[in-house]
Amino acid sequence: MARFPTSEPEILALAQAMVSGLTDNVTVYAAPPVTLADLGNLISTYVNEKNDTVAAQAAAEQATATKDEALQGLVDAMKADLRYAENTVDFDDDSLKLLGWGGRHAKTSLEEPGQPRSLEAPQQGDGWVFLDWKAPVDGGAVAAYKVQRRERASGPWSDVGLAVETEITLANQERGKEWEYQVIGVNKAGEGAPSNIAMAVL
Repeated sequence: MARFPTSEPEILALAQAMVSGLTDNVTVYAAPPVTLADLGNLISTYVNEKNDTVAAQAAAEQATATKDEALQGLVDAMKADLRYAENTVDFDDDSLKLLGWGGRHAKTSLEEPGQPRSLEAPQQGDGWVFLDWKAPVDGGAVAAYKVQRRERASGPWSDVGLAVETEITLANQERGKEWEYQVIGVNKAGEGAPSNIAMAVL
C-alpha cells in the first residue's frame, strides 16, 4: 500500500500526478469529492504562496546582510573614537567612564597550578597502565600535566608522560616491578604541587 508523502516536493508531485490522472480518466473517476478544478486551484495557491515565501526569505536574508553591514560600520566607527579617547587621556579610567568606557585592567600575575587530586590507576595490563585524576581546585589554570614514575618506594622520580586532559595511558612500562606514579600541573608560571601517589604492579 502506498504511503502519503511527507515532503513538500513529493506532495506537489503527487498532486500534479493526480490532476493529470483525473483529467485523462474522467470515465473512471467521474465524481471525486474535490473537483478537478478545485484541486488545480489549490495547487496554484500553494505554488504562489511557496514562491512568495522564497521571495520573502531572500528579502529577509538581504535585509539581515544590510543590517550586519550597518552594524559593522557602527562598530568600526566606535572603536576608532574609543582608540582616540584612550590615547587622548592616556587610558585614564575616570575620563573614559565619561564615554561609558573604561581604562586598562591591571595585569594579574599567573599563579602556578594547584595540586591535582584523586590520582588513580584503575586499569592496567601487560606493560601498560591507565591513570586518571581530578583537576586542582585552586591555583592558576593548568596548561598540561606532567606524569612521573618511580620504582617503589625510594627511587628517583622520572618524567614518563605529558597530558592535556586528566587521564593518560602509559605504554611500554617495565614489567615485574612495583611502580609509583604522580602527576604535576604545569603552566607558564611553573609547576604545582605533586598529586597523591598511585601504585601499579605490571
